[in-house]
Amino acid sequence: MDLKFEAVVIPVSDVDRAKAFYADTLGWRMDIDHSAASYGEAVGHRIPGAARYRIVQLTPPGSECSIHIGEGITEAAPGSCRWMHLVTNDIEATRADLVGRGVNVSEPFHFGAQGEEPGPEPARADYSSFLSFEDPDGNTWLVQEIVHRAPGR
Repeated sequence: MDLKFEAVVIPVSDVDRAKAFYADTLGWRMDIDHSAASYGEAVGHRIPGAARYRIVQLTPPGSECSIHIGEGITEAAPGSCRWMHLVTNDIEATRADLVGRGVNVSEPFHFGAQGEEPGPEPARADYSSFLSFEDPDGNTWLVQEIVHRAPGR
């Protein structure tokens, strides 16, 4: 069976504000912005009783997985998604890019003998250096440095 992970729903309180953050601030591709009363019912995504249906799909550069934000697509509370992972091959360059875009992003960190420690992992081992940021609703993203992926990835 060949299945691909396509999208994740991110709960937001203001779709236009979130769309501006992901598309304009982060530079993610805006794939669709669709509103319709019957569309959601037809594909089974509309939350029963939702007054409106709107779905916006955005995709990070280089990613095959997208996010969905919108109205009537989730019952989750805005800001309740925690620690969704993005991957980069250079944690420091990614941080500099995010800062340049106006994103409030953490300093790089890693986990050592004492728990979370500042700075990238000293040996720059794959899967070991991180930084984090939040969208306007508080949904939290974790950026992880991976230069060489595990076999089969």
